[in-house]
Amino acid sequence: MPLLISTYPGPPAYQYNGHLQTIIPSLTRQVTGVVYERERLTLSDGDFVDLDWVNAGQSRLVVLTHGLEGDSQRQYMRGTARLFAQNGYDVLAWNCRSCSGEMNRAFRLYNHGEIGDIDEVIRHACRTRQYREVALVGYSMGGNITLKYLGVHGKNLPDLIKCGIAISSPTDLGASARLLDHPSNRFYRNRFMKKLVVKISQKADRFPGRLDMTKLRQVKRWRDFDEFFSAPVNSYRDADDFYTQASAINFMPDIAVPTLLLNALNDPLLSPECSPSWLAEAHPHIYLETPRTGGHVGFVVNRDPHTYAERRALAFAQGLV
Repeated sequence: MPLLISTYPGPPAYQYNGHLQTIIPSLTRQVTGVVYERERLTLSDGDFVDLDWVNAGQSRLVVLTHGLEGDSQRQYMRGTARLFAQNGYDVLAWNCRSCSGEMNRAFRLYNHGEIGDIDEVIRHACRTRQYREVALVGYSMGGNITLKYLGVHGKNLPDLIKCGIAISSPTDLGASARLLDHPSNRFYRNRFMKKLVVKISQKADRFPGRLDMTKLRQVKRWRDFDEFFSAPVNSYRDADDFYTQASAINFMPDIAVPTLLLNALNDPLLSPECSPSWLAEAHPHIYLETPRTGGHVGFVVNRDPHTYAERRALAFAQGLV
């Protein structure tokens, strides 16, 4: 499809760069009016994920997937949930393993390339409730999961799934890992690392001998953390194997439903490789929108309770490309 010309009007003037457009909404935004009903889903391997529903008995469902070390309570998740619920959708905001406030049971955690869990979540929703169509929306890591899921399943996707939307998505994990090590991104790197080290340490305590925690002292780059911890805890051979198998860009050519990728050009966490214009230009189902500003999962609009990304996701799901 042709590359889309973005209509994002830009953020408030005080958010004058990609870092401020990323950090300020994350720290200050408050979304009210969303009340979830929680359901625990036991997965096929005996582990669990927690599902947070806004269930009004609608015939359409949107499935929301959060970012790295996020959860259903993040403001971008709540904002998207509120907007879709106000426009005739049930909402299923699911929490990846270990992200709902309770550590998961299995040794493995969640990761950018894990699509078995989202498949079980979607099939559970379609099996237990009566929907005529389903839209998938993912943010950051959740966008990569969504894109990989759509690509891997291709034409064998469940018939109810009509579209996918990925926002601020690191579709090339190797390139994103290198960018995360840039000195200007130290804030994000340290924040993610601190949270992940806590979880990895808990796994080491629960499963003695399976992780070598002394290797934390050898972590100098984000890739080192993926090599020593992310890969083994999630059954990848090494960091290269993780990046190859988890990067959505390696699977997106097989996407068979309308899919929007919305990545800001000034996103501090995304390299140019994450916005594959070469693929979108030739692909019949992939729409790429790259506004000049927006930051990472920012896209604030002055005097609007919803972000541009949220409104853009709804419009795309409604067929208003």
